[in-house]
Amino acid sequence: MTQIFFYHGAADRIAAAAALIAKASSQKKPVLVYAPDDAVASALDRALWIGTPTGFVPHVRSDSPLATETAVVIADRLEAVPQASPSIARHERLMNLSGEIPSTFSRFTSLIEVVSEDPEIRQPARERVRFYKDRGYEVQFFDLAGKS
Repeated sequence: MTQIFFYHGAADRIAAAAALIAKASSQKKPVLVYAPDDAVASALDRALWIGTPTGFVPHVRSDSPLATETAVVIADRLEAVPQASPSIARHERLMNLSGEIPSTFSRFTSLIEVVSEDPEIRQPARERVRFYKDRGYEVQFFDLAGKS
């Protein structure tokens, strides 16, 4: 069963997502990022480029010819993600930066949600938590704001 992780309370959702992706990348863990909103995908792309001077995270959009060889892929549609090379376990982690439940989330080992304090982000996230819990998924929470 898919493990679900909610990182909530992010002051900057894109920066928090980029930091989580950078950490996974440094551990050689692939991440498929679902970001159907082009503004969100572009902001994340930029954040991964300019993070820290030595912390560039190799990544591409799903329509790139390098998508099959790159561990971090940003996709606007999950159905259109190219099959990864055998060395990349693309089915392991899905990061959801959409306001919806990814239709294929259950095929992944883990689903990561990053939630800011913005009510437009937070309220749909609460509905997704209910959806996952109602279907028997265990949801783990991590407070990025440092509050308990």
